[in-house]
Amino acid sequence: MSNSTSETVSFFILGAYLNIGYLRYLYFMITAMLYIVIVVANTSLIVVICVNRSLHEPMYLFLCSLFVNELYGSTGLFPFLLVQILSDIHTVSAPLCFLQIFCLYTYGGVEFSNLAVMSYDRYLAICCPLQYNTRMTSHKALIFIILVWLYCFVKFLIPLSLNIRLTLCGNTINGLYCSNYLVVKLACSDTQVNNIYGVFATALSILVTVLPILFSYMRILRVCFSGSKQTRQKAVSTCTPHLVSLLNFSFGCSFEILQSRFDMSGVPCVLRIILSLYFLIIQPLMNPVMYGLQMSKLRNICKHVLCYKLLAGGRNTVTESCEI
Repeated sequence: MSNSTSETVSFFILGAYLNIGYLRYLYFMITAMLYIVIVVANTSLIVVICVNRSLHEPMYLFLCSLFVNELYGSTGLFPFLLVQILSDIHTVSAPLCFLQIFCLYTYGGVEFSNLAVMSYDRYLAICCPLQYNTRMTSHKALIFIILVWLYCFVKFLIPLSLNIRLTLCGNTINGLYCSNYLVVKLACSDTQVNNIYGVFATALSILVTVLPILFSYMRILRVCFSGSKQTRQKAVSTCTPHLVSLLNFSFGCSFEILQSRFDMSGVPCVLRIILSLYFLIIQPLMNPVMYGLQMSKLRNICKHVLCYKLLAGGRNTVTESCEI
């Protein structure tokens, strides 16, 4: 389809894929391994948190929501990437493209909102330890989680419905996957309503996510500077994984914004690809490993479950050998 036409677009062409010949099989194996690791790591921690009642506390419920979101975002990307890597023609139908846009953008919204709620939870635990059990119960945590998911899904349904109605003058997306901004760039109809809602959604995101995070960490820092050494150690051990996760995801989203909105032709192609995929790959890989290692209670239960399975497997092997 020519870029000068204004016909109804039924499919999009992904223009960022290169002709890599037999290397596609190597990239396919690497991508498949990454997806398997993400699924196994996040699913294992979700199961551990759900099965063990001792982990049915607000902090671990928020972590469970975070791990579910990592699975959700990864599933919106990796199967699509695997198909495209092995394909000779890199096209995607318009409905599937808009579905992927919805999945990836709601994933980003849930990630930020979940991290914002977690920062408030950490603020209560550090700054109001005596009131924590009454101000943040498991029931309230579940309500927060439901609101986070509903808010992000509803918030992005509006721009998605606006984008679907746009008249497009092309169907070539210069990316590895479907991007909301890159689709809007193809529009030859009026996008004023889209732009207005974009500004409103950005302001709302700052109000709902950025301000609570800044408020929480400002109060935590104040307590750290005025509190005892034990308080500072507790704050560092509690907030380090959350802060690392937050900064990593923020940097990854910044890379994607730069990649999609500015001319990056001077940057090597491989680096551009890495920057566009960074927040969709590194975050789901890093969070389960980081939280699983940093949270002592979660780490100990994971060790106990793993050791129990190994011992059970060893006993079964011995029993089978005896029966033989």
